[in-house]
Amino acid sequence: MKYYIIAGEASGDLHASNLMAEIKKNDPKAEFRAWGGDLMRKQGATLVKHYRHLAFMGFVEVAVNLKKILGNIKECKKDLLEYQPDLVILVDYPGFNLRIAKFAHDHRMKVCYYISPQVWAWKRHRVYKIKKCVDKMLVILPFEEQFYKDYGVDATFVGHPLLDELSKLNVTPRLSFVHRNNLSEKREIIAMLPGSRKQEVERMLGTMLKVIPHFPQYQFVIAGVSSLDKNLYQRMIGDKDVRLVENQTYELLQNSSAALVTSGTATLETALLAVPEVVCYKANGLSYLIAKKLIKVNYISLVNLVMEKEVVKELIQNEFTEENLVKELERVLKDPKRQRQLLDDLDSLKARLGNSGASAKAAAVVAEMVK
Repeated sequence: MKYYIIAGEASGDLHASNLMAEIKKNDPKAEFRAWGGDLMRKQGATLVKHYRHLAFMGFVEVAVNLKKILGNIKECKKDLLEYQPDLVILVDYPGFNLRIAKFAHDHRMKVCYYISPQVWAWKRHRVYKIKKCVDKMLVILPFEEQFYKDYGVDATFVGHPLLDELSKLNVTPRLSFVHRNNLSEKREIIAMLPGSRKQEVERMLGTMLKVIPHFPQYQFVIAGVSSLDKNLYQRMIGDKDVRLVENQTYELLQNSSAALVTSGTATLETALLAVPEVVCYKANGLSYLIAKKLIKVNYISLVNLVMEKEVVKELIQNEFTEENLVKELERVLKDPKRQRQLLDDLDSLKARLGNSGASAKAAAVVAEMVK
């Protein structure tokens, strides 16, 4: 069978690649054409365009890059018609993928949406487009299945794929990690995860770096991604006492005492690895004001959304300051009561996210769709 898969960012590339691996078990002759990343390419996808050319965050940024975005959509539609897949699989990335869902549906292609847009938080009207254009929703958060069923959408909760991904990890010995990256054996590590998009790193990393002088007994390490120019990090780091490692995020978290994390999937990854964290987020001022009026949830981090309470501290927009970062980082590092509560909550988080096997469950549904 021929599958056309679209993922627009690093986390989508990861989950789509794992889904592809499971699809191949059911369909050894599977062919994949994709918009995504290096992990999808490794699973055998012919890559039309890398996600590094697709990721624009915030209302203002989207407006500035609208011509490029519309050009990508036009290119994707043309490519779909030429490829004529048996199934279109869309992975999150709603601004782009919902347009493609409508186009594919209008041209009588089957559409499966894996990892739901957060329509329960904002732009709820998108549910009606999903109902019309998507044949099957495969959702990864426990409350999403009932949400969609209330609107008459065919949805199945398959569990969160991060549980599978993290279960495959080998524990990286501390000495191995520190020696490989020229770190100190004696000082504990605090991880900085400034995001996978250029705009995120530019907004988040500068403020994160300001906390370093307040914690001289620790060493700070930035989780970089190879899809971004290394000069971007180096320009912001300057002469500050911090190390940069690339494509070693999980190994870094395994060996960290705490982490400063930009809001997104990384907040959940950090929590599932039982690392105390402070969640950070800052957008373009206008984008934030618009989002604040539209978004109807109490939290921005997936950890708190799933748990329905504040498990991890969120520093958003004007609260994302050097002073607040220092205060909250001290809490997670030095308050034993806070640390015990975090560990208890993180055990509950795993239970709420379902058992392992999300990718295999999703692939089984996909197999039924292409029979």
